[in-house]
Amino acid sequence: MEQKISPIKIESKPSSSKMELLDILKLLAPGTSLRNALNDIRMAKLGALIVIDKKGLSEMCYGGFNVDCKFTPQRLIELSKMDGGIILSSNMKRILRVNTLLVPNISVKTNETGTRHQAAERTAKQMETLVIAISERRHKITIYYGNLNYELEHESSVRRKAMDTLQTLEKQREMFDDSIAHLNILEINNLVTISDVCGVLQRIEIIQRIYEQMKKYLIELGNEGVIVSMRLRELIKNLNWEKEMVLKDYFKDYVRINNLLKTMNFNFLIETSNLSRTLFGELHDKMVVSKGRRILSKANILEKDIIILMRRYKTLDNIFGADKESLVTIIKNQNVVDVLMPDLKNIEERIRAGKKV
Repeated sequence: MEQKISPIKIESKPSSSKMELLDILKLLAPGTSLRNALNDIRMAKLGALIVIDKKGLSEMCYGGFNVDCKFTPQRLIELSKMDGGIILSSNMKRILRVNTLLVPNISVKTNETGTRHQAAERTAKQMETLVIAISERRHKITIYYGNLNYELEHESSVRRKAMDTLQTLEKQREMFDDSIAHLNILEINNLVTISDVCGVLQRIEIIQRIYEQMKKYLIELGNEGVIVSMRLRELIKNLNWEKEMVLKDYFKDYVRINNLLKTMNFNFLIETSNLSRTLFGELHDKMVVSKGRRILSKANILEKDIIILMRRYKTLDNIFGADKESLVTIIKNQNVVDVLMPDLKNIEERIRAGKKV
């Protein structure tokens, strides 16, 4: 039976909270009724000023007339042929008012030059609501919300950017896989240095930031982003788990270290030496020892037994070199050891062969 592929799900915030750009883009994603109408208005070379209703908005609306009818793309297109603004209900299911003049406070700052876009930006800032302006001359769709303004690009342009970014992400994932495979070998030989750990964390952070950009593209692509979404799932698979385990293996307060990584800007992040100083407090590269959880958790063993083994043997190379008798003495369960030893052998062979574990 053919499996149905769904795009990566990105939840919007509740309508009662302040929206972010991703929330707005989801409302206007290709395939939605409102986006279809906006595209048709642009293609028809019409202009429009569309405002989402909010308490107090009527006080800055003059003239026009109430229609209070169900929203359909066709109605919005026809009504956009009239001058003035169009007011949609807060849930965007009804067209409330058309041909109205918006008169926001002129003291509200705006960087726009055209009358329509000035009114749009001022209204969005003053009322903290979503306003959409379509330029009749430039055929551009601009969205305003509070201090945010963003120009909606054509789907073809977004698709091209998404594919370029996806290729970059694929390359970064290959580099991460190489770095984590190298770290595996170093760990079982007790040869890890600070720069090795920082190199892995650096690659993970770069991938995660590219992924955040990809989420925006996926929302802008709407239903057209399904295939890209599927590939993106593959590229970020197990990444968060690997990051968590690396942090737990090398840092006592791994939550604090994770928060530090999140606050680093991209230019700071791309220098491995910056991570060494910030995360380890070291100016020079030094040897560090893994707590062994990441690699040992790939074997059929409980976390409490991992802690016992690392406390006794100190390093992974000692554990992988231990004989059955000593392991039974430490773990005190021969059945567990009988399962563990072939697992350890298999893991070691795969690591030394450069394979994923």
